[in-house]
Amino acid sequence: MGEQLPDWQSKVLKDNQLSAQYLVGARKWYNPVADLLAEHQNSAGRALLVAVNGSQGSGKSTLCDYLCAYLEAEHQLSCLALSLDDFYLTAPQRRQLAIDVHPLFATRGVPGTHDMGLLSRTLDSLLAGEATRIPRFDKAIDDRVPEADWEQVEAGVQIVLLEGWCLGASSQPIDALVTPVNSLESLEDEDGRWRNYVNAVLSEKFSPLYQRVDEWLMLQAPSFDCVFRWRLEQEQKLARRRQGEGLMDEAQIGRFIQHYQRLTEHCLQCLPPRVNHLFRLDVDRTVQSYSLNPGVRV
Repeated sequence: MGEQLPDWQSKVLKDNQLSAQYLVGARKWYNPVADLLAEHQNSAGRALLVAVNGSQGSGKSTLCDYLCAYLEAEHQLSCLALSLDDFYLTAPQRRQLAIDVHPLFATRGVPGTHDMGLLSRTLDSLLAGEATRIPRFDKAIDDRVPEADWEQVEAGVQIVLLEGWCLGASSQPIDALVTPVNSLESLEDEDGRWRNYVNAVLSEKFSPLYQRVDEWLMLQAPSFDCVFRWRLEQEQKLARRRQGEGLMDEAQIGRFIQHYQRLTEHCLQCLPPRVNHLFRLDVDRTVQSYSLNPGVRV
Protein backbone atom coordinates (compact mmCIF):
# COMPACT_ATOMS: atom_id res chain seq x y z
CA MET A 1 0.00 0.00 0.00
CA GLY A 2 3.04 2.25 0.46
CA GLU A 3 1.43 4.57 3.02
CA GLN A 4 2.48 5.47 6.53
CA LEU A 5 0.04 3.64 8.75
CA PRO A 6 -1.28 4.89 12.08
CA ASP A 7 0.27 3.03 15.00
CA TRP A 8 -2.97 1.22 15.83
CA GLN A 9 -3.26 -0.19 12.31
CA SER A 10 0.36 -1.32 12.29
CA LYS A 11 -0.20 -3.06 15.62
CA VAL A 12 -3.30 -4.90 14.35
CA LEU A 13 -1.37 -6.17 11.34
CA LYS A 14 1.63 -7.24 13.42
CA ASP A 15 -0.41 -8.91 16.16
CA ASN A 16 -2.45 -10.89 13.65
CA GLN A 17 0.38 -11.69 11.21
CA LEU A 18 -1.37 -9.88 8.35
CA SER A 19 -0.23 -7.94 5.31
CA ALA A 20 -1.32 -4.35 4.72
CA GLN A 21 -3.76 -5.66 2.12
CA TYR A 22 -6.08 -6.63 4.99
CA LEU A 23 -6.74 -2.94 5.63
CA VAL A 24 -8.30 -2.43 2.20
CA GLY A 25 -11.24 -4.66 3.02
CA ALA A 26 -11.35 -3.66 6.68
CA ARG A 27 -11.72 0.02 5.87
CA LYS A 28 -14.45 -0.70 3.31
CA TRP A 29 -16.51 -3.19 5.28
CA TYR A 30 -15.70 -2.83 8.98
CA ASN A 31 -15.22 0.90 9.52
CA PRO A 32 -18.87 1.77 8.73
CA VAL A 33 -20.10 -0.93 11.10
CA ALA A 34 -17.78 0.32 13.84
CA ASP A 35 -19.19 3.82 13.29
CA LEU A 36 -22.71 2.43 13.77
CA LEU A 37 -21.66 0.67 16.97
CA ALA A 38 -20.18 3.91 18.29
CA GLU A 39 -23.38 5.75 17.43
CA HIS A 40 -25.42 3.09 19.24
CA GLN A 41 -23.22 3.30 22.32
CA ASN A 42 -23.41 7.08 22.41
CA SER A 43 -27.20 7.07 22.18
CA ALA A 44 -27.56 4.27 24.75
CA GLY A 45 -25.24 5.96 27.24
CA ARG A 46 -24.13 2.63 28.70
CA ALA A 47 -21.82 -0.25 27.96
CA LEU A 48 -22.83 -2.37 24.96
CA LEU A 49 -22.41 -6.11 24.42
CA VAL A 50 -21.73 -7.03 20.80
CA ALA A 51 -21.68 -10.73 19.83
CA VAL A 52 -19.68 -12.01 16.86
CA ASN A 53 -20.40 -15.38 15.24
CA GLY A 54 -18.22 -17.14 12.70
CA SER A 55 -16.99 -20.65 12.02
CA GLN A 56 -13.56 -21.77 13.14
CA GLY A 57 -10.81 -19.87 11.37
CA SER A 58 -13.18 -17.34 9.78
CA GLY A 59 -11.38 -14.34 11.29
CA LYS A 60 -13.50 -13.48 14.33
CA SER A 61 -10.57 -12.65 16.60
CA THR A 62 -8.94 -10.48 13.95
CA LEU A 63 -12.21 -8.67 13.28
CA CYS A 64 -12.70 -7.96 16.99
CA ASP A 65 -9.10 -6.79 17.35
CA TYR A 66 -9.57 -4.41 14.42
CA LEU A 67 -12.92 -3.09 15.65
CA CYS A 68 -11.57 -2.47 19.15
CA ALA A 69 -8.52 -0.64 17.83
CA TYR A 70 -10.65 1.46 15.45
CA LEU A 71 -13.25 2.35 18.10
CA GLU A 72 -10.56 3.43 20.53
CA ALA A 73 -8.55 5.43 17.96
CA GLU A 74 -11.39 7.03 16.00
CA HIS A 75 -14.17 7.30 18.60
CA GLN A 76 -12.23 7.37 21.89
CA LEU A 77 -14.30 4.51 23.22
CA SER A 78 -12.92 1.99 25.68
CA CYS A 79 -13.39 -1.38 24.01
CA LEU A 80 -12.61 -4.95 25.05
CA ALA A 81 -12.57 -8.13 22.94
CA LEU A 82 -13.51 -11.36 24.70
CA SER A 83 -13.46 -14.87 23.28
CA LEU A 84 -15.91 -17.57 24.30
CA ASP A 85 -12.84 -19.83 24.11
CA ASP A 86 -11.43 -18.20 27.24
CA PHE A 87 -14.39 -19.50 29.23
CA TYR A 88 -13.85 -23.19 28.62
CA LEU A 89 -14.06 -25.42 31.65
CA THR A 90 -10.67 -26.45 32.97
CA ALA A 91 -9.17 -29.72 31.76
CA PRO A 92 -10.02 -31.53 35.03
CA GLN A 93 -13.61 -30.26 34.86
CA ARG A 94 -13.96 -31.51 31.27
CA ARG A 95 -12.49 -34.87 32.22
CA GLN A 96 -15.09 -35.16 34.96
CA LEU A 97 -17.85 -34.18 32.52
CA ALA A 98 -16.58 -36.88 30.19
CA ILE A 99 -16.96 -39.41 33.00
CA ASP A 100 -20.35 -38.17 34.18
CA VAL A 101 -22.06 -37.50 30.84
CA HIS A 102 -20.14 -38.61 27.73
CA PRO A 103 -16.48 -39.20 26.74
CA LEU A 104 -16.66 -36.62 23.92
CA PHE A 105 -16.88 -33.82 26.50
CA ALA A 106 -13.20 -34.26 27.22
CA THR A 107 -12.68 -32.26 24.00
CA ARG A 108 -13.26 -28.52 24.34
CA GLY A 109 -15.54 -26.70 21.96
CA VAL A 110 -19.23 -27.51 22.06
CA PRO A 111 -21.79 -26.01 24.45
CA GLY A 112 -21.44 -27.90 27.71
CA THR A 113 -17.66 -27.39 27.78
CA HIS A 114 -17.90 -23.71 28.78
CA ASP A 115 -18.12 -22.19 32.25
CA MET A 116 -21.23 -20.12 31.62
CA GLY A 117 -21.38 -18.95 35.22
CA LEU A 118 -17.90 -17.46 34.94
CA LEU A 119 -18.84 -15.79 31.66
CA SER A 120 -22.01 -14.33 33.18
CA ARG A 121 -20.16 -12.95 36.21
CA THR A 122 -17.47 -11.45 33.98
CA LEU A 123 -20.04 -9.74 31.78
CA ASP A 124 -21.94 -8.51 34.85
CA SER A 125 -18.80 -6.75 36.03
CA LEU A 126 -17.76 -5.35 32.66
CA LEU A 127 -21.20 -4.08 31.68
CA ALA A 128 -21.54 -2.43 35.09
CA GLY A 129 -18.39 -0.48 34.30
CA GLU A 130 -16.28 -2.16 36.96
CA ALA A 131 -12.63 -3.16 36.90
CA THR A 132 -12.60 -6.84 35.95
CA ARG A 133 -10.24 -9.79 35.84
CA ILE A 134 -10.48 -11.60 32.50
CA PRO A 135 -9.84 -15.35 32.33
CA ARG A 136 -7.62 -16.72 29.59
CA PHE A 137 -7.46 -20.19 28.07
CA ASP A 138 -4.18 -21.52 26.69
CA LYS A 139 -4.92 -23.81 23.73
CA ALA A 140 -1.32 -25.00 23.65
CA ILE A 141 -1.82 -26.73 27.02
CA ASP A 142 -5.59 -27.19 26.55
CA ASP A 143 -6.36 -25.60 29.90
CA ARG A 144 -7.26 -22.32 31.55
CA VAL A 145 -4.30 -20.28 32.74
CA PRO A 146 -3.92 -19.80 36.53
CA GLU A 147 -6.09 -17.02 37.95
CA ALA A 148 -2.98 -15.12 39.02
CA ASP A 149 -2.18 -14.67 35.31
CA TRP A 150 -5.61 -13.38 34.26
CA GLU A 151 -5.73 -9.97 32.60
CA GLN A 152 -6.83 -7.02 34.75
CA VAL A 153 -9.09 -4.63 32.84
CA GLU A 154 -9.64 -1.12 34.17
CA ALA A 155 -13.10 0.22 34.96
CA GLY A 156 -15.11 2.02 32.31
CA VAL A 157 -15.27 -0.37 29.35
CA GLN A 158 -17.88 1.00 26.93
CA ILE A 159 -18.11 -1.74 24.30
CA VAL A 160 -17.55 -5.45 24.89
CA LEU A 161 -17.05 -7.61 21.79
CA LEU A 162 -17.69 -11.29 22.55
CA GLU A 163 -16.75 -13.70 19.76
CA GLY A 164 -17.46 -17.40 19.52
CA TRP A 165 -18.03 -20.02 16.85
CA CYS A 166 -21.37 -21.14 18.36
CA LEU A 167 -22.69 -17.80 19.60
CA GLY A 168 -26.21 -17.39 18.29
CA ALA A 169 -26.75 -21.12 17.78
CA SER A 170 -30.19 -22.19 18.94
CA SER A 171 -31.31 -25.61 20.10
CA GLN A 172 -32.52 -27.91 17.35
CA PRO A 173 -35.75 -29.93 17.26
CA ILE A 174 -35.18 -33.34 18.83
CA ASP A 175 -35.99 -35.06 15.53
CA ALA A 176 -33.11 -33.20 13.88
CA LEU A 177 -30.64 -34.86 16.23
CA VAL A 178 -31.48 -38.42 15.25
CA THR A 179 -29.40 -38.68 12.08
CA PRO A 180 -25.61 -38.30 12.57
CA VAL A 181 -23.91 -35.62 10.47
CA ASN A 182 -20.47 -37.28 10.36
CA SER A 183 -18.49 -40.33 11.43
CA LEU A 184 -17.75 -38.90 14.88
CA GLU A 185 -21.46 -38.77 15.69
CA SER A 186 -22.25 -42.13 14.12
CA LEU A 187 -19.35 -44.02 15.72
CA GLU A 188 -18.75 -42.22 19.02
CA ASP A 189 -22.23 -40.88 19.83
CA GLU A 190 -24.33 -43.74 18.52
CA ASP A 191 -27.16 -43.20 21.02
CA GLY A 192 -27.14 -39.39 20.59
CA ARG A 193 -26.45 -38.72 24.27
CA TRP A 194 -23.65 -36.22 23.58
CA ARG A 195 -25.51 -34.17 20.98
CA ASN A 196 -28.73 -34.15 23.01
CA TYR A 197 -26.83 -32.82 26.03
CA VAL A 198 -25.25 -30.11 23.86
CA ASN A 199 -28.71 -29.21 22.58
CA ALA A 200 -30.09 -28.90 26.11
CA VAL A 201 -27.21 -26.63 27.16
CA LEU A 202 -27.94 -24.33 24.21
CA SER A 203 -31.52 -23.95 25.38
CA GLU A 204 -30.82 -23.63 29.09
CA LYS A 205 -27.50 -21.77 29.29
CA PHE A 206 -26.94 -19.93 26.02
CA SER A 207 -30.41 -18.46 25.49
CA PRO A 208 -30.14 -16.23 28.62
CA LEU A 209 -26.79 -14.96 27.33
CA TYR A 210 -28.33 -14.02 23.98
CA GLN A 211 -30.89 -11.82 25.72
CA ARG A 212 -28.05 -9.60 26.94
CA VAL A 213 -26.62 -8.90 23.48
CA ASP A 214 -27.20 -5.45 21.96
CA GLU A 215 -25.85 -6.10 18.45
CA TRP A 216 -25.04 -9.27 16.49
CA LEU A 217 -22.34 -9.63 13.82
CA MET A 218 -21.70 -12.71 11.68
CA LEU A 219 -18.86 -13.75 9.39
CA GLN A 220 -20.67 -16.21 7.12
CA ALA A 221 -18.50 -18.91 5.55
CA PRO A 222 -19.53 -20.26 2.11
CA SER A 223 -19.93 -23.74 3.65
CA PHE A 224 -18.53 -26.05 6.30
CA ASP A 225 -16.10 -27.39 3.68
CA CYS A 226 -13.91 -24.31 4.19
CA VAL A 227 -13.50 -24.93 7.90
CA PHE A 228 -10.86 -27.66 7.64
CA ARG A 229 -8.46 -25.47 5.65
CA TRP A 230 -9.18 -22.40 7.76
CA ARG A 231 -8.70 -24.32 10.99
CA LEU A 232 -5.43 -25.80 9.72
CA GLU A 233 -4.14 -22.30 8.89
CA GLN A 234 -5.23 -21.15 12.35
CA GLU A 235 -3.31 -24.00 13.97
CA GLN A 236 -0.20 -23.20 11.94
CA LYS A 237 -0.39 -19.57 13.02
CA LEU A 238 -0.68 -20.68 16.65
CA ALA A 239 2.32 -22.97 16.16
CA ARG A 240 4.45 -20.11 14.81
CA ARG A 241 3.66 -18.10 17.92
CA ARG A 242 4.46 -21.10 20.11
CA GLN A 243 7.48 -22.33 18.13
CA GLY A 244 5.58 -25.49 17.21
CA GLU A 245 4.14 -26.22 20.65
CA GLY A 246 0.58 -27.52 20.68
CA LEU A 247 0.27 -28.11 16.93
CA MET A 248 -2.36 -30.60 15.76
CA ASP A 249 -1.64 -32.46 12.54
CA GLU A 250 -4.11 -32.67 9.67
CA ALA A 251 -5.66 -35.94 10.84
CA GLN A 252 -6.20 -34.55 14.34
CA ILE A 253 -7.77 -31.39 12.97
CA GLY A 254 -10.01 -33.45 10.69
CA ARG A 255 -11.40 -35.30 13.70
CA PHE A 256 -11.44 -32.20 15.90
CA ILE A 257 -13.66 -30.14 13.58
CA GLN A 258 -16.24 -32.93 13.44
CA HIS A 259 -17.17 -31.90 16.99
CA TYR A 260 -18.17 -28.53 15.49
CA GLN A 261 -19.84 -29.59 12.27
CA ARG A 262 -23.46 -29.93 13.39
CA LEU A 263 -23.73 -26.52 15.02
CA THR A 264 -21.59 -24.76 12.41
CA GLU A 265 -23.92 -25.93 9.65
CA HIS A 266 -26.93 -25.06 11.80
CA CYS A 267 -25.59 -21.51 12.26
CA LEU A 268 -24.79 -21.10 8.55
CA GLN A 269 -28.36 -22.08 7.70
CA CYS A 270 -30.33 -20.29 10.42
CA LEU A 271 -28.38 -17.27 11.64
CA PRO A 272 -27.92 -14.98 8.59
CA PRO A 273 -31.45 -13.51 8.63
CA ARG A 274 -31.31 -13.08 12.43
CA VAL A 275 -28.14 -11.00 12.86
CA ASN A 276 -27.81 -7.23 12.63
CA HIS A 277 -24.60 -7.19 10.59
CA LEU A 278 -23.89 -9.99 8.11
CA PHE A 279 -20.57 -10.26 6.27
CA ARG A 280 -20.56 -12.95 3.55
CA LEU A 281 -17.11 -14.45 2.99
CA ASP A 282 -15.57 -16.28 0.06
CA VAL A 283 -13.32 -19.34 0.40
CA ASP A 284 -10.34 -17.05 1.10
CA ARG A 285 -12.17 -15.28 3.94
CA THR A 286 -12.53 -12.10 1.89
CA VAL A 287 -15.78 -10.20 2.49
CA GLN A 288 -17.94 -10.29 -0.62
CA SER A 289 -21.02 -8.47 0.64
CA TYR A 290 -22.63 -6.94 3.71
CA SER A 291 -26.23 -6.78 4.91
CA LEU A 292 -27.64 -4.56 7.65
CA ASN A 293 -30.72 -5.76 9.56
CA PRO A 294 -31.13 -3.20 12.34
CA GLY A 295 -34.32 -4.52 13.92
CA VAL A 296 -33.68 -8.25 14.18
CA ARG A 297 -32.88 -10.26 17.33
CA VAL A 298 -31.26 -13.69 17.62
